[in-house]
Amino acid sequence: MTTEKSKKSKTWHVALWIAQILLAGMFFMVGFTKTFTPLPELTQSIPIAADMPVLIRFIGISELAGGIGLLLPAALRVLPRLTVTAAYALGLVMVLALLFHAWRGEYPAIPTNIVLAAVAFLIAWGRTSKAPITAKA
Repeated sequence: MTTEKSKKSKTWHVALWIAQILLAGMFFMVGFTKTFTPLPELTQSIPIAADMPVLIRFIGISELAGGIGLLLPAALRVLPRLTVTAAYALGLVMVLALLFHAWRGEYPAIPTNIVLAAVAFLIAWGRTSKAPITAKA
């Protein structure tokens, strides 16, 4: 029975690492775009960037920080609970993005928000209960 539980935990651990890497990659990509793309070019793909450039840059920086938070604390095993916090925070950001897109009538963006929020909350739950990472002694 211990071996079965150990296999299950290892499976969860590997699956959560894959999810963390994919989600962090997604947030690195969009965060980098929102943070470093010149505004005239960014407004072509994100029209609201012309009206709220500070908000878009803030969101981009937050997404970059969230991506780092999904990986580094767990990988280095230094305050790994920050990975859980980053996952919950990114999930919340996606719920807020969903509400924002719904309010603006941008319905095609909503499924992406739902999937990213679900993956973020799965990571938070999994790293809390199924395959937690312990801090270095």
